[in-house]
Amino acid sequence: MTRRRVLSLLAASFVAPRLALGAVPLRLAAVDWAMLETAIALGNTPVAACEVKGFRRDAVTPVLPPDIVDLGLRGAPNFELMQIVRPDLILSSPYYVRHLARMEPIAPVLTLPFFVPGEAPLPKAMAALTELGARIGADPAPALAAAEAEFAAARDRLAPVADRPVYLVNIGDSRHFRAFGADSLFGNVLERAGLTNAWADRTRFAFTASVPIEALAARPEARIVVIGAPPVQTEAELRRSVLWNHLPAVAERRLHRLPEISPFGGILAARRFATELVHALGAA
Repeated sequence: MTRRRVLSLLAASFVAPRLALGAVPLRLAAVDWAMLETAIALGNTPVAACEVKGFRRDAVTPVLPPDIVDLGLRGAPNFELMQIVRPDLILSSPYYVRHLARMEPIAPVLTLPFFVPGEAPLPKAMAALTELGARIGADPAPALAAAEAEFAAARDRLAPVADRPVYLVNIGDSRHFRAFGADSLFGNVLERAGLTNAWADRTRFAFTASVPIEALAARPEARIVVIGAPPVQTEAELRRSVLWNHLPAVAERRLHRLPEISPFGGILAARRFATELVHALGAA
């Protein structure tokens, strides 16, 4: 049996049940994860997407259906399988403009920007609901209303802790961290929740390059929110680190942890961040 035949049978086995049920008005294939989330928020889960296993690990939610076709890496999609899946529309972003020449013969491509250096991504994620909704015939109003309600609820719940700024960080090793700034999805939601971002320096697309841990002492009154679990070895080293344990936020128990959330997600990642932030800081 040829490789093409195997791919054809595989795609058919995943897609046929959806066609039989007529559950999806337009068949979508998502290269970009933020676009994938946008489609799901609009009630139209793509029949295929890139890096499905990675999305399940890094984004966690929304939960992707077991029959979604994995199109391979976002940076190098399997165009042969994409053609076999026969999408009506391919969802992409400017990150993958180099793939346009390969994708456009397969199906029309909708490319929307989410992350632009120096620009807030949350308004773009909200606008994407309207733009994609218009393209696929889905009403964006319920998704927009749900997001606005969640952000408003987070603002109310977090009002008691709005007296201190917040560092939003990801820790890779015991000596360095990455800070999420004003042009990050997390930084935008933090502001919508009525809190101040303690990191005021420049970032690029979402967060800084790794900077020394001691930079967290610049705002001694701040809280520190760690997004995602550091490596096991790093956790052990931090517990022994004199520098880490003498940071005011750590010493005074103003350190909070959030689970893994995709920093390059769409509106659903933004909503999940708001929810997890309330869980982490609500009782602070």
